[in-house]
Formats: sequence, structure tokens, C-alpha cells
Amino acid sequence: MAFDQMKMLNKLRKAQSDLKKEIIEVEAGDGAVVVQITGELKMKKITIDPASIDLDDIAELEHWIEIAVRDGLAKAQEVAAEKMKPLMGGLGNLGL
Repeated sequence: MAFDQMKMLNKLRKAQSDLKKEIIEVEAGDGAVVVQITGELKMKKITIDPASIDLDDIAELEHWIEIAVRDGLAKAQEVAAEKMKPLMGGLGNLGL
């Protein structure tokens, strides 16, 4: 039984490591704002295309950033859930 638990923990650690490397990229405002979020739900990068921004309408830029971050986090959560889903059934045997 202990061997199975070790195998499951190793699979879980590998999945978590894979999520660190997973990069989800989402854009808003037709590419004006691009957000990259890791599979661990950490912000990696935000890129703003200056040619697409109207400095007289900062509220629009703020809205695009909000949309990109929200959608990026949602997509990253989906990716994480899909990666972890096969492992979740085995966690009950680990006493977690």
C-alpha cells in the first residue's frame, strides 16, 4: 500500500511541476492587451500594444486588462483542473 501512495504522490508532484511550465495566453481588445498566466494561476506577463491604445480613454485599457486577466485565470483554472482530474480519485487513499 505504501508503494502505491508514493507512486500517487510522485504523479501529483509531476502534475504540479508541469503546471508551473504551462503558459496560458489570453488577449483582449483585438490584441491590445495580452496576458500570460501559468498553470499555477500566477501572472507571468502583461503586454500592451501602444499602437492600439487611446491615451484619452484609459478606462477602455483598464477594461481590456480586466477582461484579459479574468479570462486568463479562468482558462488557467480549467487547464489545472483537467491536469489534476485523473489524480484526484487516488488522493482519498492518501488520507489527504
